[in-house]
Amino acid sequence: MADVLKKVPVREQAPKVRATNFDEVCLGYNADEAMEEASRCINCKNAKCMQGCPVSINIPAFVHEVKEGNFEKAYQIISESSALPAICGRVCPQESQCEGKCIRGIKGEPVAIGKLERFVADWARENGIKPKKAEKLNGHKVAVIGSGPAGLTCAGDLAKLGYDVTIFEALHEAGGVLIYGIPEFRLPKQKVVKKEIEKVKELGVKFETNVVIGKSTTIDQLMEEEGFEAVFIGSGAGLPMFMGIPGENANEVFSANEYLTRSNLMKAFRDDYDTPIAAGKKVAVVGGGNVAMDAARTALRLGAEVHVVYRRSEAELPARAEEVHHAKEEGIIFDLLTNPKKINVDENGNITSMTVIKMELGEPDASGRRRPVEIEGSEYDIEVDTVIMSLGTSPNPLISSTTKGLETNRRKCIVAEEENGQTSKEGVFAGGDAVTGAATVILAMGAGKAGAKGIDEYLKNKYCKWYLTDFDVCGMITSVDNHEKLRRCLQGFIFRQREEAIGWKLPQVQIFPEFPTGAAFLKFPVGSDVKLRVKRRESLYIQESGWYRGICFVPFVGDGAFLFSRARVKVHAWVRTW
Repeated sequence: MADVLKKVPVREQAPKVRATNFDEVCLGYNADEAMEEASRCINCKNAKCMQGCPVSINIPAFVHEVKEGNFEKAYQIISESSALPAICGRVCPQESQCEGKCIRGIKGEPVAIGKLERFVADWARENGIKPKKAEKLNGHKVAVIGSGPAGLTCAGDLAKLGYDVTIFEALHEAGGVLIYGIPEFRLPKQKVVKKEIEKVKELGVKFETNVVIGKSTTIDQLMEEEGFEAVFIGSGAGLPMFMGIPGENANEVFSANEYLTRSNLMKAFRDDYDTPIAAGKKVAVVGGGNVAMDAARTALRLGAEVHVVYRRSEAELPARAEEVHHAKEEGIIFDLLTNPKKINVDENGNITSMTVIKMELGEPDASGRRRPVEIEGSEYDIEVDTVIMSLGTSPNPLISSTTKGLETNRRKCIVAEEENGQTSKEGVFAGGDAVTGAATVILAMGAGKAGAKGIDEYLKNKYCKWYLTDFDVCGMITSVDNHEKLRRCLQGFIFRQREEAIGWKLPQVQIFPEFPTGAAFLKFPVGSDVKLRVKRRESLYIQESGWYRGICFVPFVGDGAFLFSRARVKVHAWVRTW
């Protein structure tokens, strides 16, 4: 019998084999392995894993469906919250998010939520499962700038709500950092990224590539001349940072962005492409984040001996532990507590070596990490012929400098409200790296969802009116269709016990075998906003489940919501829709 305290091992290419190719390292679970891993989930009453997910995927519900072998249902559950599950399952830092909060991980290893998400998304792709489009458009146009994770997520969510969405991408290929920033061996482009983008297109989203906002056109022109009623800026942070040390302008000094773009987007690693890249025989990568690991592992596959030069210790490495582990397995050398002082060049401007100095950790800095301090007299040279700087990125100021009334902070990031993406300019929203600086794919996706919600609320407040309708709620539901809707709605949803406050509770179950007395399905137009008043008491927003004097409201399921009551009640519903 398998040890339930340990994850089901995931298959990978052997280190010596994968170090010589650009094929995907992790091979993922098959169906039997996924179901076995899903069975490790203990179905917590208070699922902490969901609290760790920036896009609020109903993790217990989809894991339960995987356990039962219902892979299509699992995909439908994930798709309600995530537009890019095959990508998130591969590159998101689950160990510090959903898996980091998994209760199973307290006494053993957490459930491999990321690997299960990847399996479900891959299964859906291989079996032709497509996302559900909006039944009709609402006639309102929204522009999204950037086709990275924030832009794709925002566009997908808005398209599901019936908006006419166009994504404007500066490069010749859609995908943003997913295409140019993350190597093929971590995130396959044809098999995964382009297929995920196709699913966004199938929702009705249009793409225009080779459009540089701020040069080709401006945000003001999009809104004033082309009829877009709202704009979401998800342009990322593609402007690289450098150290400013002597020799940094040498011929073979790259930013990690340029190096990875040449390889990932322009396919310089392939013999059948003419894109030039300085492969180098001895390469130093300066930095310790995920981008540094990507650049180092790419250089290794191009035939170099690779050193990662990082000024703090291994404990402070910001890269994912999995990426550091893979890099070490593949033979990359880590020069820790080491910092560059100078890049040495010959008379032709070519690199001959890099002078570095040893560091030690002092008192914590503003970030909470111990500040690295130079050890006097510890300088030495590392023999290298190529240096890749991976020190972080900031947003390109082109958009902010050409958009009147758009506020930025001292780091040139756009100032936007976290909960809805609203910027200082009316009708303009922003999220992802353009707001926060370089961060993770999943955080950018969370910002994209917030931006979509903010745009929807903004346009409905501007154009929609509320109208009143009444429901007389009593008795039981017998409709098979509604029974299935309720079952899906409550799958993995645990009602908090409020006995002291209201004197009763609903059964604490994962699936309702029968309807409780007094359940009713309230049907509203698709995409509606609704607020209810029961017995002329205070308003309750039905988008969030709530309790009031023995009445429970359950969130929307498709085109309506469920209500439970101990007694016959009159429900006045104010509905707002297009």
